[in-house]
Amino acid sequence: MHGVPTSPPPEKLVKAYRVIPGITTSTEDFPHHGTCFNKLLGSSCKSPPKMNYWTLHGLWPNNGDSCNNSWPFNVTEIQSLLPDMHTFWPDVAHPNGTKFWKHEWVKHGTCAVVDESVNSEFKYFSKALELYKKLDLTSVLMKYNIKPSPSYYRMSDIRNAITSTFGVHAKIQCIPPSEEQSAQILGQIEICFNQEYGLTDCVHEKSTEGSSPYFNKLQFFGIYQKLNTGLMVCDEQLDTYYPPLNELHK
Repeated sequence: MHGVPTSPPPEKLVKAYRVIPGITTSTEDFPHHGTCFNKLLGSSCKSPPKMNYWTLHGLWPNNGDSCNNSWPFNVTEIQSLLPDMHTFWPDVAHPNGTKFWKHEWVKHGTCAVVDESVNSEFKYFSKALELYKKLDLTSVLMKYNIKPSPSYYRMSDIRNAITSTFGVHAKIQCIPPSEEQSAQILGQIEICFNQEYGLTDCVHEKSTEGSSPYFNKLQFFGIYQKLNTGLMVCDEQLDTYYPPLNELHK
């Protein structure tokens, strides 16, 4: 019997992010979900398989991370889920491995298990896939004609598409523009749930002096440090680039 943390059931957070050609999940600091754009950021990365849909980053509770180091990841527990895992929750840096899933389980799954509905490795990954499919973020954006394009989008249009569909406010993150660029790059979207898995607004921590009120300790990544940039809450005033596949493969 694995020890289970005894904190109250956590709020739920589904993180979805788009894996597209020209992006790979490999950096020294965050080897499973770092990002590198070949063309857009001038870095040399091996492009992942062609994917024209948003993929799953993880199901993150808000009650901390790495709650039970005595509960290791065991891929045999999710054997029946592997076809969906490889399709919707891929690790493009290690396509034949399980490092990304192990990371998500150890850091977030072991904290989520205080909730009976996700109190095992199988239940945790299964619930995340269930919510991912229910949201169907790719189709939601396509419905509002928001798709990979050489043209820029207004952030308000992307935000309104999500709010109009789900009735809640998501957290949308972008890669900010470099000195040579004028547009931010759409990178990650977070959609939140309450304890009953009902949709709820993604609220942000109160700001502290010198910091943005939108940063949350679970969502602010250092995964682009090698490129002197990082995922940030998208700027409402900047044009937003949703890169087309052919542009990223040039």
